[in-house]
Amino acid sequence: MSDTNLTAILKEQGDIQLEDIPIPEPSQGEVQLCMQHVGICGSDVHYWKHGAIGDFVVKAPMILGHEASGVVSKLGKGVTTLKVGDRVAIEPGVPCRLCSHCKHGRYNLCPDMKFCATPPIHGNLARYYVHAADFCFKLPDNMSTEEGALLEPLSVGVHACNRAGVTLGSKVLICGAGPIGLVNVLTARANGAAVVCITDIDQSRLDMAKSMGATYTLKVTSKDPKEMAQKIEDLMGVQPEITIECSGATPSIQTAIYATKSGGCVVLVGLGQAEITLPIVNASVREVDIRGIFRYANCYPTALAMVASGKVDVKPLITHRFKLEDTLKAFETTFKGEGIKVMIECAKK
Repeated sequence: MSDTNLTAILKEQGDIQLEDIPIPEPSQGEVQLCMQHVGICGSDVHYWKHGAIGDFVVKAPMILGHEASGVVSKLGKGVTTLKVGDRVAIEPGVPCRLCSHCKHGRYNLCPDMKFCATPPIHGNLARYYVHAADFCFKLPDNMSTEEGALLEPLSVGVHACNRAGVTLGSKVLICGAGPIGLVNVLTARANGAAVVCITDIDQSRLDMAKSMGATYTLKVTSKDPKEMAQKIEDLMGVQPEITIECSGATPSIQTAIYATKSGGCVVLVGLGQAEITLPIVNASVREVDIRGIFRYANCYPTALAMVASGKVDVKPLITHRFKLEDTLKAFETTFKGEGIKVMIECAKK
């Protein structure tokens, strides 16, 4: 196979193939990028194994990947904010910029959002890719392109903590110590949370969370949400004012509600079953707010500043590294749950 623009394509459910496709040319307002690093997200694996996430169904071959960084290799007409050679983090969702959601700054809710590797939009797990210039963020010299790729999951943490109202002195519970739970630990700490407790069923992930700033860790040993809520309170000494639920598991969401202090807030980050049973009366009579989040909006600049300033270190999240040629091995590693974040190097050396 020739390798001008080697690209990882999900041909159909269960079938990832590497193909050499033409190098895309940037249109007006776009830049062409020589891709550097792309992290594998759980959503990429879900599309590979199941062919769909909710209403987003893979109906045609789709290029995977959306946690990405690259180097500007060509400018489209009208681009003045970047130059060839700039290293950038790529915010993968480009909205219409015209609807009421976009105009109010909540562009993540735009009904015409074009988000990388969300059907039918192609992702960027390739040698070359084009993207809107205004959704590419120049990296300072002290940041690597691996760190640039990690701004995508970190932005989820920034958005979740913003929605939750994490601030100086907050006492926070995080349910689930996968990559998104861990970036929430980092963000909550950076926002000034005084105490962060995290739960998971995997002790090795809890150990990672502890090393990244969690005050307390608790292994989930019971599916009884009230029992787990009591264990959390006993461990923390108080009920958390804020709970950020990152697992999507029904018992964990139920625990989140029971565990949260009256008048507090539960933010739902993890996505599980479409419909579940919740202790809604408990939440209602105790005025526990339940908020959803969907991706992020206006969070990339904050995430970038957090890393560039040294306030947050995302590098320990990367536990496995692969070349683009070994994409299938990288996906299999992620599917098996090995490590935390699998990173793919896209540039041809």
